[in-house]
Amino acid sequence: MAATGKAHFGVNVPQIKRTWEEASAAAREFEDLGFDSIWVNDHLYGPQSPQIPILEAWTAVAALAATTKRVEIGTLVTPAGMRNPAHLGKVIATADEIAGGRIIPGLGGGWMEREFTDFGMPFLSTRERLRQLEETAILLKRMWTEDEPVTYEGKHVRVENLVCEPKPPRTPPILIGGAGERVTLRIAAQHADIYNNLAGHHSNLARKVEVLREHCADIGRDPSEIRISQQTLVTIAPDEASAGPMIERAERIFGGHLGDPTGPLALSGSPERIRDQIAANREAGCDMFVIEFFGRDTREPARLFAEKVLPYV
Repeated sequence: MAATGKAHFGVNVPQIKRTWEEASAAAREFEDLGFDSIWVNDHLYGPQSPQIPILEAWTAVAALAATTKRVEIGTLVTPAGMRNPAHLGKVIATADEIAGGRIIPGLGGGWMEREFTDFGMPFLSTRERLRQLEETAILLKRMWTEDEPVTYEGKHVRVENLVCEPKPPRTPPILIGGAGERVTLRIAAQHADIYNNLAGHHSNLARKVEVLREHCADIGRDPSEIRISQQTLVTIAPDEASAGPMIERAERIFGGHLGDPTGPLALSGSPERIRDQIAANREAGCDMFVIEFFGRDTREPARLFAEKVLPYV
């Protein structure tokens, strides 16, 4: 089923090997260029090594909330078991207060063991991390919506007489990201406002949307209540001739971690080709894009995208 309505375009803020000044300057420019949202990765270590500098996500989100005016601000994604879930809910509520109701908490199961254990949190099996994810989503929604103190007794998430005040200005829409069709997509069907398909599974977008809808049918939820988001690398150049070498470099550097830049739904090439590719993604069901622009200074490709793509899509 093709996506309908206006597409949403978000951009990742540079935060690995970047100063706060670089990150905040990029975020403000993305907002000025007309993008709908800005996003940060939630890792405590750089993905390749603990020695790689990276800005902490929720500190950065709060700062971005104070230094932007319009864009929504999200995490892609926060591992549910990496922090105390009740404290995380309070942090998100405060960030949303600062933002005036613009925060999108993205949640996932996590995968990097040391960013759990080095910071004093247990790294459970995949099955139990997904259970943490579901229990965290349940707790957060209750914290943000219920007037009475919250008591919740899950296997991994437990609170008694928990109070969260002030409440967020809006109930933050929960994004759940992942690729597992049997468990993760079922959790998304039950609890997500937005489902995000991982960049590494971009080519399988239509399949993931189909499975999500099957889970919705099983639990009696209207699938139109869940927005479909796609994490995606964008390799854009003024024309196809100059895009070719960039696509080859992106393929070598990322090695599939951010998807195949030559794949059937990849947003790679000239602005005209990328507009066609966006249409193909929307036909597969996607109406929200979370973009990682390829380039050292990601503001440069973002400017080209804003000028040559956004007005047409």
